[in-house]
Amino acid sequence: MSTALIPGRVAAVVAPPADRSVSALTSTAVFIGRSIRHTLRNTEALIMAIVLPIMLMLLFTYVFGGAIDAGGDYVDYVVPGIILLCAGFGSSSTAVDVADDMTNGIVDRFRTMPLRSSGVITGHVVASLLRNLFATAVVIGVALLVGFRPTGDALQWIGAIGMIALFILAITWLFAGLGLAARSSAAASGYGFALLFLPYLSSAFVPTDTMPGWLQWVADNQPITPVIETIRGLLFNTDIGDHAWWAVGWCLLIVAGSAVWTSILFRRKAGRR
Repeated sequence: MSTALIPGRVAAVVAPPADRSVSALTSTAVFIGRSIRHTLRNTEALIMAIVLPIMLMLLFTYVFGGAIDAGGDYVDYVVPGIILLCAGFGSSSTAVDVADDMTNGIVDRFRTMPLRSSGVITGHVVASLLRNLFATAVVIGVALLVGFRPTGDALQWIGAIGMIALFILAITWLFAGLGLAARSSAAASGYGFALLFLPYLSSAFVPTDTMPGWLQWVADNQPITPVIETIRGLLFNTDIGDHAWWAVGWCLLIVAGSAVWTSILFRRKAGRR
């Protein structure tokens, strides 16, 4: 505490400024709300994240499905892969949003506020998770209308939804890291687009044993295939073997690695807090 002496007046007591910083939980909640509001305002991106996977599902079901599976059951096979495509398309916008925040100066503005600016990344991730779960529900609803008939019970549906949510969380954290690593939003969009090819090199659309030997090895040993086979097995009450362990392990590894990566990149680019 200090006193300020003003000629002709009684000395006033001037207290040091109070610490106005807020908790990490409050900061994160603020940034989650911000990202959700941005999502609701950017309706075009949300619509495209839903419409594009639906168009692909209809294309594969009605155009290619007869050639791949003459019995007409191809929709049951392809929907789990389309669900992950939906997650990928929806999560890819996270890279662009993060890159925009890092290049337009808003993070510097956040650092002048009593907030933990690192919460901006968590806000993007959580908002993306909620957005993509909604988009996934819409895609599944359309799939049911075009003949998708899963046979799993309620507990297996809960397991499948949990697996989908974990995958969305993992891929979103990865896209957030790409957004931090990119020098611009255009570059972030390009990096994200490259990752969207992974489901095509998996069991999403055809069994891996129909592929050439070298490509089958790639498809069997990348993260997308065990996730798809786990979701497919849960929805149709079939044996999933050790796919679930591999799927959960891959997702947790991606979440942990991406979280550490984004933390390092954010501190390097935005400084402390």
